[in-house]
Amino acid sequence: MRVGAHVSMSSSKVSSDDETPPHGNVANAIFRQVAFGGNCGQIFTTSPQVWRDPEISDEEAELFREETADKLDGPWVIHTSYLVNLCTPKDGLRQKSLDSMQTEVDVASKLGIPYVNVHLGAHTGAGVEGGLDNAVSVLDEIDVPDDVTILIESDAGSGTKLGGDFEHLAYVLEESEQDLDICLDTAHAFAAGYDLSTPEGVDETFEQLDDVVGLEHLKCVHLNDSKHECGTNKDEHALIGEGLIGEDGMRAFINHDAIVENDVPLVLETPTEDGKGFAWNIERVREFRADEN
Repeated sequence: MRVGAHVSMSSSKVSSDDETPPHGNVANAIFRQVAFGGNCGQIFTTSPQVWRDPEISDEEAELFREETADKLDGPWVIHTSYLVNLCTPKDGLRQKSLDSMQTEVDVASKLGIPYVNVHLGAHTGAGVEGGLDNAVSVLDEIDVPDDVTILIESDAGSGTKLGGDFEHLAYVLEESEQDLDICLDTAHAFAAGYDLSTPEGVDETFEQLDDVVGLEHLKCVHLNDSKHECGTNKDEHALIGEGLIGEDGMRAFINHDAIVENDVPLVLETPTEDGKGFAWNIERVREFRADEN
């Protein structure tokens, strides 16, 4: 089972009882993933709140690749900046988004990371089809290395943000010249109206995803519970099994054939609350999988 968390590359300790990460660079993410009990995961290569290129030397990249191969099952995923908006009709933001995406796929190749995950963004008045076409046009301009795949992430669908409907994901995959795949975020899908709170709802959601997009395109899951009701378009993550998706839904999702048979990596973006952080959530996922075996 491949399960891990979105971790930081910072040099801070995981907890007061742990040693300081040994590397002082991107390989700190590996130290942190191991400390949480994960065997795959996700990173930002730089601050997601600003337009800034990552600064990763060849030596750091080599260490990251070696340590990943030695200590983790993989894969890693790079999550793009929150500022990237593929759907925007604004030329300036479009160019910045394109430049940022090009940098991320190049860094992914340098680090040996197979996936770069991105939200479609918001059409901000261009309309659904216009926004999706804008996204396709940006994606098609990216020179994606052969060893990297861009994943389009499902969204909660608030405001003019696109990606909440599976049809949006399918449109971009069909229209783009790139070989794209998807990342399904459980909290986002739930917020967008796909009810994952029951085994029946999980089955129905996977059936819809297969019919509309194709399960062969599901390469990663952001596994998060939700603090808000299904269909509210509110994106706020909860601890695994303690939100409104709940234990039954999470257990059914984690043990669904679409996940188990394809060994889809599960990456957590759960909060730290009530003394429960990534380590607690990762262990909970493993317990839910064990319940069915």
